[in-house]
Amino acid sequence: MTCTLVILGASGDLTKRLLLPGIGSLLEREPERELRIVGSDRAEMSDDQFGDLLVSSLTAGGAPEAVARRIADDAAYVCADATSAEEVRQVLEGAARCSLGFRTGGARRTQPQPGDGVGHLVLYFALPPAVTEKVCRTLQEVDVPEGLQLAMEKPFGRDEESARALNELVATLVPEQQVHRVDHFLGKSTVLDLIALRFSNRLFQAVWSAEHIESIEIAYDESLALESRAGYYDHAGALRDMIQSHLLQVMALVTMEPPARITDRDLRDATAAVLRATRLWQQSPVAASKRARYTAGQVGDRAVPAYVDEDGVDPGRETETLAQVTVEVANPRWAGVPITLRSGKALGETHKHVVITFADVRHLPEGLSGADTKDRLVIGLSPDVMELRITTNGTSDPFALEQSVFSTTLREAELEAYGEVLAGILDANPMLTVRGDAAEECWRICDEVLAAWAGDEVPMEEYPAGSPVPRSWGAALN
Repeated sequence: MTCTLVILGASGDLTKRLLLPGIGSLLEREPERELRIVGSDRAEMSDDQFGDLLVSSLTAGGAPEAVARRIADDAAYVCADATSAEEVRQVLEGAARCSLGFRTGGARRTQPQPGDGVGHLVLYFALPPAVTEKVCRTLQEVDVPEGLQLAMEKPFGRDEESARALNELVATLVPEQQVHRVDHFLGKSTVLDLIALRFSNRLFQAVWSAEHIESIEIAYDESLALESRAGYYDHAGALRDMIQSHLLQVMALVTMEPPARITDRDLRDATAAVLRATRLWQQSPVAASKRARYTAGQVGDRAVPAYVDEDGVDPGRETETLAQVTVEVANPRWAGVPITLRSGKALGETHKHVVITFADVRHLPEGLSGADTKDRLVIGLSPDVMELRITTNGTSDPFALEQSVFSTTLREAELEAYGEVLAGILDANPMLTVRGDAAEECWRICDEVLAAWAGDEVPMEEYPAGSPVPRSWGAALN
């Protein structure tokens, strides 16, 4: 069945850098997939210019050139203001009728041909959040096609209240089953591997609870600095950009109860239940959170200026570049286990992982000794590796304990994370996207922290660019 993908914001950076290359990786795996792309934006662009953009971006993602050109030949571009009811109506009606000037073999056609069929229609909001909300209000004035799928980029709302209001607005347009809130982390191969690791391995399934696990850390510490993204990042910061949008979703997969089946409903029910049970550690944003931003330093061979001196940064916003929040899932399986979520930029040590630290044995026989007998499971989010660090006899002295590391490379994914999520969206399967109630819960968990930070209840620490996470933050692998 053909899918028609309408991209609002088709000339923007997100479309070129992530969305189209993600589709390209999907077409590399499935070159026969039937897909029509309609681009729309305020910028003037001809069909041929849009076709050139498609070919370059799709092939950059891995699509064979012949496949990319086939997609480009059947594509169209419409210059339109998506906040105008009349103009967005024309875009949707045209796409649904297959009458936007699709081309085959370079020859334009303006009427549907026998056997065409639009299949299902996906409206992708490659737009800033504020514009997405305006477009949704505009869509209330339009008769949207039956079965229309809506795909929306993060962040979804600005806080719990705005996320709930946006959910209520979207619910007036289409049913929840037809809404895809995009979090590409849910398409990462290692994140998906968590499901198999947890539920198909007796070894781990038996010890996956507070009885055996002492703490959990989910970190995404990277060496990249601002990289000319001040326009977005200086308004978001590390907490909103990564913890609220991504890491809480990873945490939900790590801690959810076993679903009866791997279906979109069962999986999303399980993750939503975990998020509802999540609260700040000690129920205090001051005790549960830390924030910092980088000063001038050296990252590898690059000199990095202080964050406040980066182009486009307003120091008065007090934007953090390193954030840490510790939470607890207050249910019978996890009560009492601290779960630390952390993300930062311009760090000297890259840690992108889930670390499961197991509790000590209840009794260590006299005569055995070791400096650190903590057993850990380390699941890499990038690169895709897994390490089991367990206590063994020492090399020189068999009664002096030491750590041995069993390491393996996880499966090599056929698709990039965006491609995996997009495959579900184009097939009208919401399993790897975020449900509305989960989006609200992620904001609920973070809102209290953001309020405490806005009131200067938590100090803004500093770290030199290129340095590791401050030791006082207690990183699992420091």
